[in-house]
Amino acid sequence: MTLFAPAPRRRSRSRTVGWAFVVGALVLAVVASLLPSPYLIEMPGPVFNTIGTQRQGTGKDAKDVELIQIDGHRTYPTSGALDMLTVSVQGTATERPPWTSVIRALFSESEAVVPASAIYPPGRTTEQVNEQDAADMTNSQQSSVAAALVQEGFEVPSELEVGTVQQGSPADGVVREGDVITAFDGTSLTTNSDASTLRQLVAEHGTSAPATITVERDGATRELSVTPRTEQGTALLGVGVVEHYDFPFDVDIALQDVGGPSAGMMFALGIIDEITPGGLNGGEHVAGTGTITAGGAVGPIGGIRQKLHGAESAGATVFLAPKANCDEVVGHVPDGLDVYAVSTLDQAVTDLETIAAGRSTAGLERCTS
Repeated sequence: MTLFAPAPRRRSRSRTVGWAFVVGALVLAVVASLLPSPYLIEMPGPVFNTIGTQRQGTGKDAKDVELIQIDGHRTYPTSGALDMLTVSVQGTATERPPWTSVIRALFSESEAVVPASAIYPPGRTTEQVNEQDAADMTNSQQSSVAAALVQEGFEVPSELEVGTVQQGSPADGVVREGDVITAFDGTSLTTNSDASTLRQLVAEHGTSAPATITVERDGATRELSVTPRTEQGTALLGVGVVEHYDFPFDVDIALQDVGGPSAGMMFALGIIDEITPGGLNGGEHVAGTGTITAGGAVGPIGGIRQKLHGAESAGATVFLAPKANCDEVVGHVPDGLDVYAVSTLDQAVTDLETIAAGRSTAGLERCTS
């Protein structure tokens, strides 16, 4: 009988080791759930119909406010939806999601894990980033109004005021903050122009010879000579400009508590739908995203995959995506969503008119592999 005595003790040790492993794993899980990670999580955010309303205010004062408000021009009935999309972020510059949330997000089709520095660069606070996002939204709204009116044939007087001059740049010591740039190498910048117009002219000029910049300064016209310099493969002057427009009628965009520039194209489409007869989207539920310039160029944005899922959840069946984002779209399109690639506002309008009329969409550009 004594030959079998050690066996129970071995089983007891096994049980002890097993329980120790379980307890250790639980401790690690609890610690992981509490320890902050160096990452943030992007997920689909609220969706807003640009030709619809937003609930604003609290309590008894809450009311539905039209997002696009036009005064001084005839407006027309709209139907369906032209949704702008947002991305919500879990975490801030100082507060990060726990590892358990990060691991869960890695297995989610609608969420993305990004380094915190991608949204909150070192040295910048949450408040500073939010302020920049708010400024970007304001500028985007102005560009969207300009783009919509230019698309519809209006002449929009524009003013490019120098807001910043980069130290050590070609413009440093020549161009001053407050200067209003009226022409570049003889090409006027006083109508239907924005920062992208100036950048394009600088790029076309190149860096081999001085360029002539015409500015208004202290009530006088001056011609300045600056030779652009190549930085990261692009010819640059080293100035930042603030765009001002003189619109022929009032357009107010009343969206609250949303930042960033990515709604520009959808606001422009919403404005066009409001001021033209016929229903631009034909009553379809359309969603989309993309920055916009006064000249109608549609630019890439961040969080495209989250916006695809946000559009699908909101009930959209058509999605307009910046062509430059197509590589991120392919293979990640939710079922039931048709994604069309656009690079200009004119192309987006044409696509919607084709869809609204029930014509074949075979000739429209799509985000495909």
